[in-house]
Amino acid sequence: MPDMTTKTPDRARTRFPGISSRAYEHPADRSALVALRSLTGFDVVLRRLSGLINERALRLEFLGGAVRAGDNQFRHLHDMARDAAYILDLPEVPEVYVKQSPEPNATAIGSDHPFIVVNTGLLDLHDDEELRFVIGHEVGHILSGHAVYQTMMVILTRLGARLAWLPLGNIGIAAIVMGLQEWFRKAELSADRAGLLAGQDLDAVKRTMMKMAGGTRLAEMNTEAFLAQAREYDAAGDIRDGFLKFLNLLNLTHPYPVIRFAEIDRWAASGEYERILGGDYPRREDDGSASISEEIRNAANAYRESWSQSADPFIGKVRDIAEGAASAAGGLFERVTRRAGGGS
Repeated sequence: MPDMTTKTPDRARTRFPGISSRAYEHPADRSALVALRSLTGFDVVLRRLSGLINERALRLEFLGGAVRAGDNQFRHLHDMARDAAYILDLPEVPEVYVKQSPEPNATAIGSDHPFIVVNTGLLDLHDDEELRFVIGHEVGHILSGHAVYQTMMVILTRLGARLAWLPLGNIGIAAIVMGLQEWFRKAELSADRAGLLAGQDLDAVKRTMMKMAGGTRLAEMNTEAFLAQAREYDAAGDIRDGFLKFLNLLNLTHPYPVIRFAEIDRWAASGEYERILGGDYPRREDDGSASISEEIRNAANAYRESWSQSADPFIGKVRDIAEGAASAAGGLFERVTRRAGGGS
């Protein structure tokens, strides 16, 4: 049985000066982000939405109802955020707030000055190296700009609850939230990669996923068995089971732990992780010249590769439809950006 005891990396962690979030983003997440960033005026729209979201009110909510990490409170979390920001070259170290909640969760919120909220349930579940991955995961969200959309989802969810008494009042908002959740499930895979880059301890990442699924009793778990469980989940049942898996994910903001475990294992083994560690990664200064059509092709290729590896019969039935939709999306974004940005 593989040793799942807590270990500290036996070498100094590598820093990535000027790293672009494109280096670690899942292709489906990256293509959407590149397309949105390239739209003329999109940053203005985000600013307007940020005004509606009222980031200052959200920060005051946690300043009054949670504990802010610093030199004298939860210093280890403060140091982890500082280290993750240094390694991923994030210009501003995000504040970290600890919130009393048994749910093992963390989130990044805000646009101008994003901050991280960590539930106490997460602190009770994970050791320091696992928490280092979690904090790096959230810093990855911030570097990618995911925190803006996460904040939008928080506000829209609250607004939907207020409008639930109106006939059809919550349907439109629910549809938007479901779309954001689908995007965010891919964004979580991106942030997992960022967390691995920040902590550079693959065993800690795997322990984190296993604990999220089965709790702290690592002596009762096995990495190979957990990976086999992920393969079984992928191949489980017939078309009806595949459709049920799809429905089960609709209201989730995160993929299941076995999916995340298998995805980070695959990415680490693909060679991309080692290339980034060796200094071969896209730079932030080149983000403006990123090609939308190329990123959408990358996303389509990633889906095709994922589908070809999947044993899920439901995936086989929807493959042709999804590939056609991806091709159509590429053409649509190219036409929109040509009209909005003069061919840029």
